[in-house]
Amino acid sequence: MDFFANLGTGIDAAFSLSALVSCFFGVTLGTFIGVLPGVGPLATVAILLPITFGYEPTDALIMLAGIYYGAQYGGSTASILLNVPGTATSAVTCLDGYPMACQGRAGIALFITTIASFVGSLVGVILVAGFAPLLSAFALQFSAAEYFSLMVLGLVAASLVGRGAPLRSVTMVVVGLILGLVGIDVNTAEFRFTYGIMNLADGIHLVIVATGLFGIAEIIASLVSPPERKPARDITWRSLMPSWAEFKACIMPMARGTGIGSALGALPGTGSTIASFIAYATEVKLSRNPERFGNGAIEGVAAPESANNAAAQTAFIPTLTLGIPGDAVMAVMIGALMIHGIIPGPRLIIEEPSLFWGLIVSFFIGNVMLVILNLPLIGIWVRILSIPYAVLFPSILVFICIGVYSIRNSPFDVMMVMLFGIIGFVLKLLRFEPAPLLLGLVLGPMLEENFRRALLISRGSMMVFLERPISAIFLAGTLALVVWIIVERIRARPVRSIEA
Repeated sequence: MDFFANLGTGIDAAFSLSALVSCFFGVTLGTFIGVLPGVGPLATVAILLPITFGYEPTDALIMLAGIYYGAQYGGSTASILLNVPGTATSAVTCLDGYPMACQGRAGIALFITTIASFVGSLVGVILVAGFAPLLSAFALQFSAAEYFSLMVLGLVAASLVGRGAPLRSVTMVVVGLILGLVGIDVNTAEFRFTYGIMNLADGIHLVIVATGLFGIAEIIASLVSPPERKPARDITWRSLMPSWAEFKACIMPMARGTGIGSALGALPGTGSTIASFIAYATEVKLSRNPERFGNGAIEGVAAPESANNAAAQTAFIPTLTLGIPGDAVMAVMIGALMIHGIIPGPRLIIEEPSLFWGLIVSFFIGNVMLVILNLPLIGIWVRILSIPYAVLFPSILVFICIGVYSIRNSPFDVMMVMLFGIIGFVLKLLRFEPAPLLLGLVLGPMLEENFRRALLISRGSMMVFLERPISAIFLAGTLALVVWIIVERIRARPVRSIEA
């Protein structure tokens, strides 16, 4: 009964005219920001934060949250159409989304991303509404040792993301880990691998690497050898709909992606980027035909999109109930609350029920708005493919440069994205997949920080990773995964020799 009473409080708050306008403005702006490569929700939320000073706290948070999860919807558009990740969480969508666009199935890919995003978000919202206190209590069980073990599992799983040999993928993960070391050491404040370049003091931004390895590299590859694209000429609702077989194939990947995203989003410090990569790796491993992935497998689009949207919703659990931001955007959200005199934490639900439950109900409203907004736009987005590439690629370069420059207002970042574009093109020629590198870059700093923190707490004892049950389970899962990979590789050798 308390749940329904609280839900009624939320409905009263979320269905006010000001809240509805804030929600619509947030999700619409978030969608278009997600489409633009490099800009991202963090920059947008930070820029618009001063505008919300005159808003009511509930309306301000609803609008900023709408920008955040709206960008998750829009981020896949540029990934699918142009192989340029709109947001870092959409980088893995390039792997199968762009090949689908080249096959003339861009409309189907965009349609399934909208549906997968809605399913993931809806389940995430339900979890936030019904299990926020329980999930936050579970998240409190995670110490530095658990986070380290979880990230080790994620890095091992990343070796499954690549389409080639696992050794190549592991190599790319290691390169990503090395890139993650660039910058200032968290504990000692020493400069590492900056070589006297002060612009590298803050490290190498993920958006720079992702946009360079996917976007710029694709432009260079297209100039060298223009891809054969088959865009749909007659765009109708029927042409956008996937077949029943395709839709059926997406049901379980969406369910698994939603589960992975919901679980990881509720953990402080993980975020939707990790969720999308692990969801994709899971589908590759579970597929009976893993060679389809990277060549236009619709499951490779559905799983990561449902995962990153579920994680975007459940990321509000530690932010609101514990006062611990899950990522940089959530840190800005906490700042917005504190500006309005509201302290996030365990007592937020009790002291500010209208704000908490109004935000929860606005998630439902916002996701319905996003489906209504995104489905009619699919036809418009698909027509981008009909633009001659000689006209299209200069525009893409302009948007990439503007987006990357806006991150830190640094021309050095623009030069860095060009450098990574060249590196990405070379990797493409050598048949190395860039996706595991991105995951290594994401997890590297957090992996190091939690490893050192766990050792400090345990006074240098490595047994801390095995003595804590949750950490031991993650490490056991990692070991089982490694054994599984080795056994499968051994089994595959006789088959290859017979074929030869």
